[in-house]
This record gives sequence, C-alpha cells and structure tokens, in this order.
Amino acid sequence: MYKIQTLNKISAIGTDVFDKSKYSVSEDCANPDAIMVRSAKMHDMQFGDNLLAIARAGAGVNNIPVERCAQEGICVFNTPGANSNAVKELAICALLLASRKIVEAASWAASLKGTPDAPKTVEGGKSKFAGPEIAGKTLGIIGLGAIGGKIANAAESLGMKVIGYDPYLSVGAALHLEPSVKIVTDINDIYTNSDYITIHMPYTPQTKNTIDAEQIAMMKDGVRLINLARGELINSEAVVKAIADGKVAKYVTDFADDTVLGVDDVIVLPHLGASTPESEDNCAVMAAEELIEYLENGNIKNSVNLPNAAMNAVGTKICIIHKNVPTTIASITTVVGNEGINIENMVNASKKDFAYTMLDVVGDVPPTVEGKINAVDGVIRVRIIK
Repeated sequence: MYKIQTLNKISAIGTDVFDKSKYSVSEDCANPDAIMVRSAKMHDMQFGDNLLAIARAGAGVNNIPVERCAQEGICVFNTPGANSNAVKELAICALLLASRKIVEAASWAASLKGTPDAPKTVEGGKSKFAGPEIAGKTLGIIGLGAIGGKIANAAESLGMKVIGYDPYLSVGAALHLEPSVKIVTDINDIYTNSDYITIHMPYTPQTKNTIDAEQIAMMKDGVRLINLARGELINSEAVVKAIADGKVAKYVTDFADDTVLGVDDVIVLPHLGASTPESEDNCAVMAAEELIEYLENGNIKNSVNLPNAAMNAVGTKICIIHKNVPTTIASITTVVGNEGINIENMVNASKKDFAYTMLDVVGDVPPTVEGKINAVDGVIRVRIIK
C-alpha cells in the first residue's frame, strides 16, 4: 500500500481520489511514498528513502527544494491552471480596485458610523473617491499562460484593449486568446503602452524584479500595477518611490511585505489569488491524479524538476531518473540487454540537467537488474513497475 502524507489541510475531494485499498492518506505517516503540500515550508526537511514524489496543490513551488529533490530522485509536481479562474476573477477585481478607490471609499463610509446625518455626509464627500473606468484603457499582460490568457479574454469582454507578452507562449494557449489580443515580442512595448499592467509569470532568479525602477521609468505617468503572481517579481521599494513621485497611480498586490503595508495608494491583499473552495478542490484533485499516475504507471505530467513523459506499456516498465549526460542511455540498455531482456518500447525525455527514461520490457525481470542499472554512472533512481 502506498503511503501519502499531507503537510497542509488538503481538500477531501482531492484525497478521496485515492483508492483506499491501495493508498493510506494521513498527516503523520512515517517515511511516505508521496507528499501532498500547499504552503508548508519544506526546504529544511529531510526526506526518507521511500519518497518518490511531492505534489504541490497550487502553481508556485518556492516552498519546495526542487533542485535537491531532482538530485534525490524525487519528482515534484504542481497543478498549473487548476486555480486559473480564481486568480482571473481576483485580477478583474484588482483592476477595479486600482481604478475606483473602492477600498478607500468603503473605509471612509464605515468611519461615519454613529455620526449624525451620515447619508448626507456620504453624498457630499463621494467626489474625492472618483476614479477612471477601465473600458477603453490598455491592459498590458506579462505572461499569457493559463491565468494570463483568461485575464486577457475577460478584459477584452469588459471593453479594454489588451496587449500581451510571453516568450514561451504555446500554440494551444495562443489559440484560446481572443483575436483582438495583441501579442508583442518586446516586453518594453508593455511598459510604454499600457495604462494597467498585470504580471503572471513564475518566480525564478532570472525573473526577480522583472519590474524595477528602470522599467517603471518607461511607463506612462499614472500607470496602475497589479501583482497576483509572486511578490519578488516586482521591486516593492521601486514601486513605493514611484507612487511618491506620482509616476504610479496605484499598486495592487497579493503579497504583503513591510515596504508596501500601510502605504497610500497601495492595496495589499493577503494572498487571496487561489483562496476559493473551487480552486482548492481543483488543485487537490489534480495533485492526487498526478501522484496516482506516477506511482502506479511511472508517467509524469506537470513536473517542475523532471521532464514530462508517458508510455502505455505492454509488459513491465523500468523507469529511470538519471543525469542528462551522453552514454547514460546506452549504458542502461546494455545492462538490460546483457540480462537477456528484450526492450519492446522506450521513451526518453530530458529537462535541463535531468532525464527520465522508461523501458517497456516483456518477460521476467531478474531481481539483479535494478541494482545493476543503479550502478550506471549518472543514474539517480530506478523503479520497476509490473
């Protein structure tokens, strides 16, 4: 029986996906085969020898030591797109919050409780909370994946002009965009032409401070910025200074830090992007399905540290995680051949420094094979799935 450990409260709709005759799911199981996690910090965790996979019920994996997991033969999954509608809806809300001074107006109205003739006071004071409509304005979107694409189409339907930048835009994602969405190949076109800018890309060392003082200087005066992706993508200090200088009119962020908290014209939300019951259910179900497919069949989909790969085997599968270096595959197949095993089919895929090979073999696999493949230089982990 496979043991699944949950490090956070995972939606029961997700954990119920596991067949109870094959899986045991709990918070405190020892030496699990797989872990499901949301926000728990895992960088200081030591992993048992049994651990094969970690599934993050969400998109970001900053809380997981992804590189170390690859080196230890642990496949890390995320759930891209499962929370995309929730984030899309919050992004549309953020556009309106950035425009209409809704938060400030509501706070002011609430402050009038207990005062005489509040309705008259409200009518007399509402003009100071006037703000522009979003219709007819230009929205620049950095990142047009599952979330950015939905925002683009929603903004179009609300009458905005939309321009988008994504150097990794897939054909499938492009086909789902409204024809009127303009794709630009230079990110600077987003900065110079947008009235509103929202960013939807993963955080990596390379994407840190994608929007900084230099980029803000290119923007229109009075630009409004939205960050529901990762706090590190936008330099908080640069934005706060630009607000003080009158360059940026409003900043809406889903990530609290001491620099932006309490600053006028900054609206800080407590990481609400995926905080809907529907999103939590979707992420949990997808994470569970990814783990089942990997544990039972060796197939990988939506891994962040290993390549995606799948194979329908007619016999026994030998699944190998190894370094992406020359001669490794040849050495593996030589071992298998020397054991008198015929390879019916083979799938190999690589992702940066790591690779994944699946062999479909017919007949009995001698117990010595796993150890001999493990001894091949560059091999990290071997699994035999019958």
